[in-house]
Amino acid sequence: MKVSGCFGNRAGIVITTTMLAVHGWIAMEMSEAAFLSSSSSSTSSSSWLSSPIVFKGKEEQLSLSFVGLKAVSNDRYYAAAGASVVDMNRYNVPLEQAADEWKAVLQAESSMQAEGIFLSVHNAKKDLFVDTLSFDIDRSNGGGLGIALLELAGGRDDGLGITIVDELVDGGNAQRDSEFLPGDSIVQLSTTIITKVSNKASSSSSSSMEEEENVVAVSTECLGYDATVEAIGSLPLYTLSDIVTVTVKRVRRQPKITVQLQYPPSQEEPDVTVELFAGENLRRALLTRGVKLNDALSRRFDSGGMGDCGAEGTCATCVVDIAKGLDLLNPKKQQEDQILLNHPKRRMACKAIVGYGMTEGDMTIQVNPRQW
Repeated sequence: MKVSGCFGNRAGIVITTTMLAVHGWIAMEMSEAAFLSSSSSSTSSSSWLSSPIVFKGKEEQLSLSFVGLKAVSNDRYYAAAGASVVDMNRYNVPLEQAADEWKAVLQAESSMQAEGIFLSVHNAKKDLFVDTLSFDIDRSNGGGLGIALLELAGGRDDGLGITIVDELVDGGNAQRDSEFLPGDSIVQLSTTIITKVSNKASSSSSSSMEEEENVVAVSTECLGYDATVEAIGSLPLYTLSDIVTVTVKRVRRQPKITVQLQYPPSQEEPDVTVELFAGENLRRALLTRGVKLNDALSRRFDSGGMGDCGAEGTCATCVVDIAKGLDLLNPKKQQEDQILLNHPKRRMACKAIVGYGMTEGDMTIQVNPRQW
């Protein structure tokens, strides 16, 4: 059973919730840190604002509003796979699958990420990932955002939970201005305001005031729907800009590359077909899957001796011939290009990244090309 209704004129957002927990309790996974406490004695709707979460004995106060954040750009760089050259929407998953996959993970501080609670996926098959996108929504014509929310997990005193977009309201601002999809989870909203600050550098004896533009943002990642609505409702109604930048996280499937490996007839090895993911290093991916790769009879390019260089890109004993799918690999760098100057269809497996640009497709690779 679902209950729908309009939550306030300021937020202009339709909230959909369920009378029963549809996907169970929030899945807290320990990631290098112990979740020691997230309790609160208060049961008020704003209790989560003052309820501390303890990471290894250090208290962090949850906070919704903060100044100076910039929205995440959609021009994303996907690690080794590089910047996407395809429409990433081809990798979207249906609402039902996204709802089953979302979970919250407690993350310890690292060089790559601050400590906190973040959205992730169960992803038992390791074929999904969480992407981050931002949309600019114009609210100048009124009507609010125009989205319906579905709470997957919540009911906690501290406001933690998982809330996703269930549907877009017909004719609403989100449907008109963005590429929201059911299954997305809103993690941040931001807009620009003007504040007046004192001009300390003024030579006048009387104090003067100057206008200053600031970005005001509210964070909604890993919140139940009550806390999500409260956060969205706290965004200033009258601002410098009618544009609200909404950042969402989305479950997507990993682009896949099907690789057929062919061995020289003299080796009497059957063809092998393996499935790789975009961004994987060809040599490492094949070795971890137990596939023979290096040419045992090949002399090293750098020293003329036996053995390999350990993926340094100098010995060329892992060279393969790309019979099909050369465009699915990253461009050669100068050293590899010079070593393989007379063999344009060959690549060093240790320097080849499959699915470059988040592409997917089929490849045919001939192993140990010197023995063909």
